[in-house]
Amino acid sequence: MLKGIIIKMKVLIVNSGSSSIKYQMFDMENESVLAKGLVERIGLEGALITYQAAGQDKYILETEIPNHEIGIKFVVESLTDAQHGVIRSMDEINAVGHRAVHGGVIAESVLIDDRIKEEFEKLFSLAPLHNPPGLMGMNACEKLMPNIPQVAVFDTAFHQTMSPSAYTYALPKGICEKHKIRRYGFHGTSHKFVARRAAEITGLDLNNSKIVTCHLGNGASITAVKNGKSVDTSMGLTPLEGLVMGTRCGNIDPAIVPFLMEKENLNIDQINQLMNKKSGVFGVSGVSSDFRDLEAAIEEGNTDAQLAIDVYIHCAKKIIGAYAAVLNGVDILVFTAGLGENSGAIREKICENMDYLGINIDLEINKIRGEEKVVSTIDSSTKVVVVPTNEELMIARETKEVLESIS
Repeated sequence: MLKGIIIKMKVLIVNSGSSSIKYQMFDMENESVLAKGLVERIGLEGALITYQAAGQDKYILETEIPNHEIGIKFVVESLTDAQHGVIRSMDEINAVGHRAVHGGVIAESVLIDDRIKEEFEKLFSLAPLHNPPGLMGMNACEKLMPNIPQVAVFDTAFHQTMSPSAYTYALPKGICEKHKIRRYGFHGTSHKFVARRAAEITGLDLNNSKIVTCHLGNGASITAVKNGKSVDTSMGLTPLEGLVMGTRCGNIDPAIVPFLMEKENLNIDQINQLMNKKSGVFGVSGVSSDFRDLEAAIEEGNTDAQLAIDVYIHCAKKIIGAYAAVLNGVDILVFTAGLGENSGAIREKICENMDYLGINIDLEINKIRGEEKVVSTIDSSTKVVVVPTNEELMIARETKEVLESIS
């Protein structure tokens, strides 16, 4: 074995939410998923854990789960269960990789220690919905598995290669430094995974490439990736900036905020709720944040639902165009996440009238849903590729790399 390369390794991936824990167990020898599941309704009535070993039926246990530590305990017990388990004991877990949403300016995945947790906690105000439960998951795993390395993989890390001209907001420098105000970007694990995979699929050298990745789901972002590194991304200080999303407004005139606060007599929490939970395609349509519901409403003649989709598509096209300028051309345009992977109609509309990029969609191939596929024609100078994202696998790979770097 080459020094620093670990062939056999089992990695547990943990994604902690405020009342949930998503998890997967990987065998990194062949990157196969041994088991996966979800702990739901932590601290609430009707709590349950769903567990599924590869090739087996789902196993569901309804039980009291008062906190994240008990939730992790049930995960480990499921993985080691005599009947349903995939490992004999907890000792077979070589590492735990944690999805960590906001890492500030931390530019790589890191071994978790007290200093990293302190830095993570300092960012609670920038990610109040994600970082606190993320820390709870880290602490729970550390307590239950004290001798097993814990690794944090940050959603923001991939974007820390942006230049100051890309991440700086034109606000007073002192205020920005005091409050850590800058563009951080999110969905980095997904953008990194699909950019690499798209280059592999098309035979393009990642280190000599211009790729635009479109992560289109209920939350959505677009990233300009040059030579495998993020150089610009649509989300900013928070995930609110950028694209129109399911319930988020995306880019708006900043003066709208104080204007609405005055005219509608809204406080800070209410304006935040309005922009994050009541806007986007849901706000424009008045119907739903789910594009399937919007399409059904359009069939019934709902013009507001049609407008919501039109606004969404226009915004995506505009950002892709901006990143084509930033990159000085595009080799590959990638679609991923729920909408990007499954809606041929949205992909087609976004790529429509992009002659300046030489994009030609194969309308028949583009009907695919959730498949890895080049959906542009052979003569398309910019390749258009659908790549189902796999953030869990990317986290597992990053975790393995961190362990190899210290071995």
